[in-house]
Amino acid sequence: MLPVVTLVGRPNVGKSTLFNRLTQSRDALVANFPGLTRDRQYGVGRIGPRPYVVVDTGGIAPGADGINVLMQRQVQLAIEEADQILFLVDAQDGCTPGDFEIGERLRRLGKPLTLVVNKADHAEPTLLAAEFHVLGLGDPVPISSTQGRGVRALMDGVLGAIPEPQAAPAEGSEPSGADPGIKVAVVGRPNAGKSTLINRLLGEERVVTFDEPGTTRDSVFIPFERYGKRYTLIDTAGVRRRSRVTEVIEKFSIIKTLQAIDACNVIILVLDAREGIGEQDATLAGHIIDSGRALVVAVNKWDGLNPDSRTQINTQFARKLGFLDFAAVHRVSALHGSGVGLLLDEVGLAYANATRDISTPEVTRLLEAAVTEHQPPLVHGRRIKLRYAHQGGRNPPVIVIHGNQTEDVPEAYRRYLVNRFRRELGLSGTPLRLEFKSGVNPFKGRRNVLTERQVRHRRRLKDFTKHKR
Repeated sequence: MLPVVTLVGRPNVGKSTLFNRLTQSRDALVANFPGLTRDRQYGVGRIGPRPYVVVDTGGIAPGADGINVLMQRQVQLAIEEADQILFLVDAQDGCTPGDFEIGERLRRLGKPLTLVVNKADHAEPTLLAAEFHVLGLGDPVPISSTQGRGVRALMDGVLGAIPEPQAAPAEGSEPSGADPGIKVAVVGRPNAGKSTLINRLLGEERVVTFDEPGTTRDSVFIPFERYGKRYTLIDTAGVRRRSRVTEVIEKFSIIKTLQAIDACNVIILVLDAREGIGEQDATLAGHIIDSGRALVVAVNKWDGLNPDSRTQINTQFARKLGFLDFAAVHRVSALHGSGVGLLLDEVGLAYANATRDISTPEVTRLLEAAVTEHQPPLVHGRRIKLRYAHQGGRNPPVIVIHGNQTEDVPEAYRRYLVNRFRRELGLSGTPLRLEFKSGVNPFKGRRNVLTERQVRHRRRLKDFTKHKR
């Protein structure tokens, strides 16, 4: 079992930077902005004598209120499951009253702890660390998480102090080669209820939820297992119109969300029934279609709506999101749990359809039936001929159709074929892409050459006949 190493400290002391250094990734969002991290972020450490789980946490601030209270709860949960705590302080700020308060809280826990003096970049590290002896937490270890100075020596000492056998693994403690299962990204506009939905699916307060847009700032990957099936839920930041995005932090958060969409297998698009379906929902849905990911739609906050409001939402959905007709739509309440239990079943079905293997004879037979029932149109007086088809890819499924003049197939006929294949193959929950390929005509471009030769031959024959006379 992998040991768990938890990073704690004041806001903006470099915990997320050290997390990225230890995991050799860019999973944690990093910026010169205090309070950026709010949820627990898990990763597999790769610097040190053996693998381990490293947990990034939000900053511990005195006198927390509002959303900060929920953040401190996340930190406390991460501390409770830790085998070793790395208490980070800032060498540039020196020893602050906040460090004293946190040090006193950690000392009372009685857990193995290492005092880490971060940002020891430009001066003698030993001198920078000296003033932190006053905390009474042992010898401070100076490092630079940005430059990597002292990080390997730190982890050699930390992991060497953890005895065998290691403690039971915490959430997210699978080794890097473990199967993550179906990766499910939960996306939507700010304050649509994405984090609440994830907590409901997990059955615990795993991520911070607060009645405030922009609560989630980073993409948080959460592995779990249900009825023997493995999943990785990805909580993402809300996406809204570019014209309304002003803070740099929000811009980076949206980039992380778009990266999560590309990295996942299935997307749960969360819509806010009380706010209605807007243009931003349609734009985000269009991006999901372009990514080719399987999709399940959750219309959240459905409880408490009167019949007129529900009718209005259904009308808006049909008008603005009619192109999502392949996806299952569930009306749910993430807060109270109604309808949430069916979402993972739909996720499994959508993933299975997106990754299906389809035989060439079956696809060709369906193509022949579709063409027989509705012939392709004429182009320049010639009929488009579609001869055979085969599967060209998965997730999303791609069907490659071979024939003549396929570059002239109109969009309406493409939609007809897509709907026909989806209906006959039962490909619900996933986009379907068609690729057309035309065969090479060996006589193309030679007709004019042959005609010119014939003309020259006739001229010679005519001249010869005239001369003979």
